[in-house]
Amino acid sequence: MSTHVLHPRPGRHVTLDEHLPLDHRLSRVYRTGAGLMGLVLLAFGILGLIDKIGFFDTRGDTVAGLNTNGALSVLSICVGLLLFVGMLIGGNFASTLNMTLGILFILSGFVNLALLDTSLNFLAFRIQNVLFSFVVGVLLMCFGMYGRVSGTLPHDNPYWQARHAPNDRARPYS
Repeated sequence: MSTHVLHPRPGRHVTLDEHLPLDHRLSRVYRTGAGLMGLVLLAFGILGLIDKIGFFDTRGDTVAGLNTNGALSVLSICVGLLLFVGMLIGGNFASTLNMTLGILFILSGFVNLALLDTSLNFLAFRIQNVLFSFVVGVLLMCFGMYGRVSGTLPHDNPYWQARHAPNDRARPYS
């Protein structure tokens, strides 16, 4: 199923499911971002489980400078493994996964910021966790959008080429 977006010029559409060649250099950026963030989350989750903290303990315990409990540790491991899957697949899948999880991390930061010091804080978040969530979210979004979203994409970029007809390639938008 392809998603169409209106092109800046009337009557033209851009298909967002364009695929990169398997060896395209942008895929390395998406894979690297997914792998690095997955490794960080996986390590954090494993260290949290080793501490044998209660699963929904709202006080939690400190691991690597962040507060955690069993639920947050398991969630971190699951998201880390998902990012590793994105790293293995690469291409547009890794890019879209990075962007999607980046947005979810930022939303999680805002939701957990509102839940700090309440009985609903079942992931045992503290302010350092909120800041970490924001940082990881922004990094994932940057890795995912790299080479896809910019006003100055080079003309050999597949996303620039998908947005421009062959006669437009001689003169880019100003």
